[in-house]
Amino acid sequence: MLLHQQIFKISISIMEDEKLPLTAHLEELRKRIIICLIAIGVGFFISYLFSEQIFALLSRPLVAVLPRNSSFIFTGITEAFFTYLKLSLFSGIFLASPVIIYQIWKFVAPGLYEQERRSILPFVITATFLFIIGIVFCYAIVLPAAFKFFVSYNTDTIRMLPSLGEYLTFTCVFLLAFGIVFEVPVFVVCLAKLGILKEHHLTSNRKLIILGSFIVAALLTPTPDAINQSLMAIPMIILYELSIIVVRYMKKMPRKNN
Repeated sequence: MLLHQQIFKISISIMEDEKLPLTAHLEELRKRIIICLIAIGVGFFISYLFSEQIFALLSRPLVAVLPRNSSFIFTGITEAFFTYLKLSLFSGIFLASPVIIYQIWKFVAPGLYEQERRSILPFVITATFLFIIGIVFCYAIVLPAAFKFFVSYNTDTIRMLPSLGEYLTFTCVFLLAFGIVFEVPVFVVCLAKLGILKEHHLTSNRKLIILGSFIVAALLTPTPDAINQSLMAIPMIILYELSIIVVRYMKKMPRKNN
């Protein structure tokens, strides 16, 4: 069955299971989005109170490799202010990630069996853990290697003067990208639970996934060298293989109807 036909089938099953009209499901989606936005707003407020400390922590990978007496600069009057606002938003999303993941699960849960719905807590914990691991991996391994590469272009006549806004955008994009990449097992398992993906789909497309991982890494990693690209591609491949193992284990588990 084609992928779009399977998605349509799952959508119909969700509505039939709950016996609710389409407007009720749209209202449910609206409710979940509002809760996510409130959680992000609370996280934003808390983060803004500690925005200077958060930026000091976020800037350590670059500060560690900068020449002595180097510092960040801002060239616009409002750049520093908006930089802290953006940082607070990013940090707020990070703090609200468990709530966001929980709301996503609650929205798709009606299409699952009762036994699968009871796995909501492990799902939220696993997804949050993998998201954090992805960000930590990028912060501790990828960014230091990337910044060391960029700083190596410093010479007696060329000096790096990193801008607050540019650095924050650059860093947050890659932290978020790695956090999302590390969610691969969660997305695959969810699609498998919904019946959209099967084990043979995953194994038969392994070569394409490996190739695609290196292509994505080449597009997203901040440096052109193969080492830093591999730092993103290899975890993606490992997580994909882990997904196959989890789906294979799920296949062996007995499935009960409501």
